[in-house]
Amino acid sequence: MSMQMGLLGKKIGMTQVFADDGERVPVTVIQTGPCVVVGKRTVDKDGYSAVVLGFDEKPLRLANKAELGTAKAANTKPVRVLREFRAAPADVEKYTLGQVLGPADLFTDGAPVDVEGTSKGKGYQGVIKKHHMKGMKATHGTHEFFRHGGSIGCRLTPQRVHKGKRMAGQMGNEVVTVQNLQVVRIVSDENYILVRGAVPGGPNGYVVVSKAATRTVYKRKGMGKEEARSKNPLKASKKAAAGRG
Repeated sequence: MSMQMGLLGKKIGMTQVFADDGERVPVTVIQTGPCVVVGKRTVDKDGYSAVVLGFDEKPLRLANKAELGTAKAANTKPVRVLREFRAAPADVEKYTLGQVLGPADLFTDGAPVDVEGTSKGKGYQGVIKKHHMKGMKATHGTHEFFRHGGSIGCRLTPQRVHKGKRMAGQMGNEVVTVQNLQVVRIVSDENYILVRGAVPGGPNGYVVVSKAATRTVYKRKGMGKEEARSKNPLKASKKAAAGRG
């Protein structure tokens, strides 16, 4: 289980910014804050340690008694989204109830982050759209089977449909995590962060932005050290033909 601390946020949309070297960078604008510490979980009381964060203030008329009680204990207002972040007991003690966190408290420019969100729902889709199947040929002799899934099982053996068989069904509307995105810029005054690339979900969708679980330094794919040129002329000519020489 990941023990990385993060923040709750809302996806605003996508735009573009220019880096110092003139590169045009597509970014997603995420409002990550203000997030309020509304609770803490301790090993003695709950069996594990975690920090409970809340995001997006909720009107009092829409809050139920449980939400009002949680807000009263933390001396804050009710929130629309709650999320627990597992952390070591020593790290949990650093936070206090009612403390407000912003993007500058956790993230830095250029750092890698993981973004979790709910993908856009596509409804009930067929095998061509959902699983990228080829479909039947649209020539003479083919009737009403252009986009069908085809056979789904065996006859005598094993007399069942195999588990995991790709078939038509619900597409999208799933919790998806995109890992190792770069924080291009932090706008502390507005609690915005600009993340390189796209994140799951549509505008105004809630997301969870946390420190990357698999790396501490952002490394852009294809931007590493240049490969040493091979002395084998055959290999060198293949790379040149592929545009890598």
